[in-house]
Amino acid sequence: MRNSLLARIDLRGDALPEGPALRDLLPRADFDVAAALEKVRPICEDVHHRGDAALIDAAERFDGVRLDQVRVPAAALTRALEELDPAVRAALEESIRRARIVHREQRRATHTTQVVPGGTVTEKWVPVDRVGLYAPGGRSVYPSSVIMNVVPAQEAGVGSVALASPAQADFGGLPHPTILAACALLGVDEVYAAGGATAVAMFAYGTESCAPANMVTGPGNIWVAAAKRYFTGKIGIDAEAGPTEIAVLADDTADPVHVASDLISQAEHDPLAAAVLVTDSADLADAVEKELDPQLAATKHVDDRIVPALSGRQSAIVLVDGIDEGLRVVDAYGAEHLEIQTADAAAVADRVRNAGAIFIGPWAPVSLGDYAAGSNHVLPTGGCACHSSGLSVQSFLRGIHIVDYTRDALAEVAHHVVTLAEAEDLPAHGAAIKARFVGDEHVSRGWKVPESQ
Repeated sequence: MRNSLLARIDLRGDALPEGPALRDLLPRADFDVAAALEKVRPICEDVHHRGDAALIDAAERFDGVRLDQVRVPAAALTRALEELDPAVRAALEESIRRARIVHREQRRATHTTQVVPGGTVTEKWVPVDRVGLYAPGGRSVYPSSVIMNVVPAQEAGVGSVALASPAQADFGGLPHPTILAACALLGVDEVYAAGGATAVAMFAYGTESCAPANMVTGPGNIWVAAAKRYFTGKIGIDAEAGPTEIAVLADDTADPVHVASDLISQAEHDPLAAAVLVTDSADLADAVEKELDPQLAATKHVDDRIVPALSGRQSAIVLVDGIDEGLRVVDAYGAEHLEIQTADAAAVADRVRNAGAIFIGPWAPVSLGDYAAGSNHVLPTGGCACHSSGLSVQSFLRGIHIVDYTRDALAEVAHHVVTLAEAEDLPAHGAAIKARFVGDEHVSRGWKVPESQ
């Protein structure tokens, strides 16, 4: 009798439906940001009106510690780095080095296009002035998320970078020391003990100790996602990140040990984490399920995270007729992390259109991307990969067009501008062109004149 920890969705035989009908057949976690929004609204407004005092009260209420101040003293950052395990320091430094290699290549250069002789449009890329970055600190500690947020911001040229992470009662109200050590390694000296919606509100509104930011990025729980939605339009955000996801597209060439371990690795994050296997091989599905038991027996976080995640409605094995059908399924699902463990995996991966990040073959597991591939692990969730990208240098840049035309270049296109202005019933737009060529019959004879005149 097969292990029933993972549900099965059998899409073999019948033609797969199109669009939303297919998406509705696939597993997804319940993540009601709209409902959470009403709960974070008063929390955010309290920070607006009372500043640091509201942050201190929130830390006592939600984190169980009374703070003397919200900003982390510089000495605490120095001490955290000095006391960091040397092996952890070496791993963080290597992760930073690889992330810089990848993200440095993403910076776009200013580019000028000559549209006509004497007429150019230049696009220059300007970093936002100040960003607030968030590093979670709930069930797990994520110094890797510090790296994934800070490195692209720095490589984009952001001038002011601040980071917030929840206060920890076990560490005297400071964020986790590994978070602080990662900040010190990255040269980030503005760090705050603030968590959840209060951290987002601190960056959005500013407080006595923290200047407001133009943008907030970083993963977090549903309260962070709701606060980001609340402030959308006032500040820039990266995404409303939901529970983490992995989808594995695999055929009978895949190793069930690898597949099972990768599903478990994502389920380890959170009870709402999603783990989905899409395969055309029932034998592989059986083998993966058989492999789960010994691997679960050898790890931790089984009862509080992994089993609830794997047995939840957001996780399943999806059976399909072939890889073509499997590709349709994973594109409809739009996974945060998508592994391709098939024959000719690179060619299959090249056909994928919707994924936050794609991991090719048996030697590129999601865990590599989480820490040391050089890629960014802040990625779209909840199917948003069909329209959104992961965090990158571009996330922190704004493209500005610079238009530079000579008199002759404007004269050459003036009649078209006037015509379109009249067509849109915006005569003042056309008049702004005409005012520059009063008495110039060579230019004005091409202008459309309304019959009423």
